[in-house]
Amino acid sequence: MKVLPFSLKTVTRTQGANRALKDGEVTPEPYAFAFEEVDPLIRAFRLMVRERPYDVCELAITTYLTAREHGKRFTALPIFLVRQFHHGAILVNTKAGIREPRDLEGRRVGVNRGYTVTTGVWVRGILADEHGVDLDSITWVLSGDEHVEEYRPPENVVPVEQGRELGELLAEGELAAAIGVQVDHPDVAPLIPDASEAGFESLRTRGHYPINHLVVLRDELLEDPDLAPAVFGAFERAKDLYVYRLRGGELDGPDDRLLAGVMEITGGDPLPYGVEPNRQALEELVGHAVAQGILTRRPSIDDLFV
Repeated sequence: MKVLPFSLKTVTRTQGANRALKDGEVTPEPYAFAFEEVDPLIRAFRLMVRERPYDVCELAITTYLTAREHGKRFTALPIFLVRQFHHGAILVNTKAGIREPRDLEGRRVGVNRGYTVTTGVWVRGILADEHGVDLDSITWVLSGDEHVEEYRPPENVVPVEQGRELGELLAEGELAAAIGVQVDHPDVAPLIPDASEAGFESLRTRGHYPINHLVVLRDELLEDPDLAPAVFGAFERAKDLYVYRLRGGELDGPDDRLLAGVMEITGGDPLPYGVEPNRQALEELVGHAVAQGILTRRPSIDDLFV
């Protein structure tokens, strides 16, 4: 059997669910994490997809789905570090005549970075599922390229004009809306009012609870049958400590308050790991990825994970 590293080169942004790993309170014995800080985290996503320099890496889930279809040699553990609602991630120009989401049909809508960015996938899913928007009728304007170089987007996806920025185009009315941008301008406002409550309501009514990030391992590491369970177990123990603090009312920021709101609605763990507790969210996201032209075929959920 190939000799595997005792110390695992690992990238994951410090957050509540992994803080006990970062400070050494929890370890994946008999292995160890050698953490490397990468800022911004999306740079690690790109490196992992293109060069695989890390043994263990946090990764955006749609980047993973795309990479998996294109044969990248890493596999996910069902560790879902980041979850968010995305109703507030789309802004509109208030002078563009957008009174409701379906008014976006036939218009140009910006998407920060690539078409496969997870936030964009979830927002487009919300537009389709909750508001009946025909996504194929919209021209999606990208500000960057894709992490997975081999991916080719649908014909209604185009790059932004050279030298222009999405926020500028939105403020000037050349884009009707944009996803994932921050714009301070009197003519720019959220498409969906009271977005936080809209997210919680979607959880109450249809079980909508988006996953953003997971954790991947280089495939070579799977030659050791004990390693993946050790890594999963360490992440889960660290997360459980975090959830225990949340239940005790230790809320330090907006992420903590969001998870507390999820706990209030569901009565359960707001960050469940494992495939089965997350099957609905995973099936929903894979469905969006297929419908939006990100995946050419629908994979089995179970086949996506170690």
